[in-house]
Amino acid sequence: MEDTATNWSNSDVNDVETCIFCLIANKKDENTKIIKETKDLVCFSDIFPGAPHHYLVVPREHIPSCFSLHKGHIDLVERMAKLGKDVLHAQGITDMADIRLGFHQPPFISVGHLHLHVLAPASQISKYMLYKFTPETNYFVTEEVLRKRLKSISPPLRCHYLENCKLFQCINCAQTGL
Repeated sequence: MEDTATNWSNSDVNDVETCIFCLIANKKDENTKIIKETKDLVCFSDIFPGAPHHYLVVPREHIPSCFSLHKGHIDLVERMAKLGKDVLHAQGITDMADIRLGFHQPPFISVGHLHLHVLAPASQISKYMLYKFTPETNYFVTEEVLRKRLKSISPPLRCHYLENCKLFQCINCAQTGL
């Protein structure tokens, strides 16, 4: 049986207008230097680095968290990882066996906008922050494990399903079938 993606946020226009990662991704934050970008992703330094190289890769689209993803987002996660690795290469990191790429999981997220942590060298993650970046804990899931998990998660139901069902609320537009 497949799981269904959930929307862990009641995101609306106001959330997007005030989300710091949306502001950064749309170049409306003057204090953050974008290191590398594509048409749908940006990468910048984490303001509280846990390792000598600690970057965040965020989509320009406001996606609340990794719990909002489904199998249709596997390509997004792969592109986020590729951009993170490209930045590490550009910064002189050559030992790809000593990196850590992953996502915090709700409720252990500090910003409600999907972001990939890119850390290197993983062997030098601060001992005071290591608990936040330990793979496959409640805190942190690696991008590789997340991609595997997403294969079994179907997209959420859309509004047109509400026409025949009066009991559920649409997670995309908050309309009820009542």
